[in-house]
Amino acid sequence: MITKSIICLQPLTLQQQETILAAAPGYTLTLGNAKNPDLDELARAEIVIGWGKGISDTLLKPDSPLRWLQTWSAGVEKLPLKQLEERGIILTNASGVHAEPITAVIFGFMLMFTRNLHTAVRNQQERKWHSDGNESELTGKTAVIAGTGSIGSETARIAKAFKMNTVGISRSGKAVDGFDKIYSTDQLQEAAGEADFLINTLPLTGETQRLFNAAVFNACPQGAYYINIGRGATTNTDDLMAALNSGQLAGAGLDVFDPEPLPQEHPLWGMEQVIITPHCAGSTDRYADRIVELFTENVQAYLNNGKPVRNLVDYSRQY
Repeated sequence: MITKSIICLQPLTLQQQETILAAAPGYTLTLGNAKNPDLDELARAEIVIGWGKGISDTLLKPDSPLRWLQTWSAGVEKLPLKQLEERGIILTNASGVHAEPITAVIFGFMLMFTRNLHTAVRNQQERKWHSDGNESELTGKTAVIAGTGSIGSETARIAKAFKMNTVGISRSGKAVDGFDKIYSTDQLQEAAGEADFLINTLPLTGETQRLFNAAVFNACPQGAYYINIGRGATTNTDDLMAALNSGQLAGAGLDVFDPEPLPQEHPLWGMEQVIITPHCAGSTDRYADRIVELFTENVQAYLNNGKPVRNLVDYSRQY
């Protein structure tokens, strides 16, 4: 018999808990701890929000009542996808929750590079009054955005406010609102040839592993910038550093790395044309509110029709 139990492995406020319970009458809600989960509680859960180490065996047992897993993150590459699919478990991710904060980081990178704010901060630390006089602006520049989902689309929307050109890259190459032009993924090098800023928002899948490599960076106009807020392993880091050292790329704004955390001795730390953030682009004090909003919409559809309506993960695509 299916237990009407929802377990969330992340902290929620009392109001957030009440919102979930109001949307799921007849269910109980238990707060767990992703770092120290209660396996007995998880063994009775029909719906789990979040993920934690060491819970796979419990949730994937043949007699587990688990029917739906809502992740706390957009990426699902670290989950046991094959086993979840074999068990017929519905999987939804947190895609879209990050669009506003990540877009802000993308534009933070671009504005820092065009206005030389990254060098100004370093000069301030040395009490040095200096400008190279080569400040630029975003007006008229082209943002080539790999990934036309919620993050890519929000980035394109904001780019238009800066009077930028917007080029998207997607699997299908079909037109998407907010983009002046769309290329398919197999046209990545052609699209990169138009980039003042090449922006990577892609998830990590078998198809995107090391997708951004020397061929792509060399296809960019000399002096372009690379921004990665997707996943570290979508980029060949050695090729990226070579492009930065040669001047082919003028700089890089990086929030994700392979490996993470970025080792202290890694050469990227010492490159003045690189801006590093510690995989925090999606962080925001509104994160849990947005997850709860997404989940409550989905749980109502789940109760009415047996299936959530938003952010269903396609196991064959891994996102």
